[in-house]
Amino acid sequence: MCILFRACLSMCLFCGLFLASAGAQSLDPWATIQKAAIESGKAEFGHWGNNPEKYSSWTTHSNRLIPVYAFGLRLEKYRGAHSLYRDATKLQQLYGRLPPATQNPTAEYFDQTDVYRLQRDAAQAGKKRIILMVFDGMDWHTTRAAAIASSGAVNYDHGRGAGLQFQDYQGIATDFGYFVTSPHNDGTNIDVNKQIVTNPGGKTPGGYDATRAGDTPWAAFPDPLYPIAAGDGDKHAYTDSASSATSLCAGIKTYNDAINVDFSGREVLPLARSLQAEGFAIGVVTSVPVSHATPACAYSNNVSRDDYQDLTRDLLGLPSVFHPGGLPGVDVLIGGGWGEEREKDGAQGENFVPGNRYLPAAEMASISVEKGGRYVVSDRVSGQNGSIRLAAGVKTAVEGRHRLFGYFGVAGGHLPYQTADGGYDPVESIGNATTSKPEVYSPADIDENPILADMAVAAADVLQARSDRWWLMVEAGDVDWANHSNNIDNSIGAVLSGDLAFDHLVRWIESHGGWDDTVLLLTADHGHYLVLDKPQALVGR
Repeated sequence: MCILFRACLSMCLFCGLFLASAGAQSLDPWATIQKAAIESGKAEFGHWGNNPEKYSSWTTHSNRLIPVYAFGLRLEKYRGAHSLYRDATKLQQLYGRLPPATQNPTAEYFDQTDVYRLQRDAAQAGKKRIILMVFDGMDWHTTRAAAIASSGAVNYDHGRGAGLQFQDYQGIATDFGYFVTSPHNDGTNIDVNKQIVTNPGGKTPGGYDATRAGDTPWAAFPDPLYPIAAGDGDKHAYTDSASSATSLCAGIKTYNDAINVDFSGREVLPLARSLQAEGFAIGVVTSVPVSHATPACAYSNNVSRDDYQDLTRDLLGLPSVFHPGGLPGVDVLIGGGWGEEREKDGAQGENFVPGNRYLPAAEMASISVEKGGRYVVSDRVSGQNGSIRLAAGVKTAVEGRHRLFGYFGVAGGHLPYQTADGGYDPVESIGNATTSKPEVYSPADIDENPILADMAVAAADVLQARSDRWWLMVEAGDVDWANHSNNIDNSIGAVLSGDLAFDHLVRWIESHGGWDDTVLLLTADHGHYLVLDKPQALVGR
């Protein structure tokens, strides 16, 4: 999407925002069904959680199998007959023990850690551009809902599916599979100041029982309580984004809240840093704060996902609590967090600096090339179009062979939530089991921020200028935030936003040498608990 078109689109959005009545929002069909579901407590199309009689009975993650879409590589090495879930010895090595009811001699699924190995294999095979797209929290049902919204039809009830760009793309050989996301454990305690684990092993161990959770992502749960570590029988922990992203990026099982440390708190090396040592440029893009769990796991180390400033320091090559001497830092970091101010944040430990929650102002100034640093800084500025400002930063970075740091967002630290109709006008959600008010964006919030697709292509441009070998993570992080809120309108919108980023990236690949040296893996880090009881009810909206 060209910059001028984006600017014109922003002006159109202004008009829409001004025309909408402050007291009576003009609701599109997707917003209407979300609003009605919140008001009545039920929805014809489906529900969230293990209680089909309530629209919302669960607002966090679940132990679901997660799809992965591969472009430019195959998955045979790790699935089916090669699945480590068929092998007791490999399971023992993966979890540090043999989890009960987890070995499955007929498993077609593989493990989340195999996504790390697929990327490593691609690098070892000589691939020069490796892209990992993570739609945070997007399980099979979430994907299906977005595909129905995109295509206007119920096209499938199992398998890869159709209707979204990443499901339908045929520009390169593509493959589809699914994996287990369960962590090493849940319930580990840490000391953020000492950077140590105080109870290795935690409380609830990980594992996956296909007889209780199903052997495919589309299977109904034989035991509806098992995926949320409840009910009778052995309980297996469901993952959070930190543990799962550590698996994707560093290839190990660890505890929930860990950022590239093992279950006992020892450092593990993410793939990006290994590749960087071999000459790869490294990029990280996200629609949520730059040092939230998934983008942080691309590069940082910490015993706690909540130590945001230190995680950003690792990403930008500044001294941190875990790395007092500083890491080399990534070549490109673009995401949210702009404008989020805190005077206190106990979860970040004694070295928290009041001010911006994710990056202190003085440290942000120090990284700028204008102050002798290594990054062109392109942040949100009042009255300046976000896409145009980011493009200008890309131009300066490419011409000077500099690094790029893009810092944007609205209140809460994320990009504005796109809804299913492509607008930015979310309605009520569920928050902590109660109705929460929708976010409301000003015209400036829309105009002064780029979209995820802009950010992904900006990263590719800068990375390619810095090296012909590079690794890039792109996270559509707001899928997770929408699903935590049990908001079908926001969930579909977030998936479509990520789908557009995929489309822009593959167009970039096709116009920059093609797929011969490129692989792309598109997946999620975990699932939630959306159940589509009657998907046909979503058609014709």
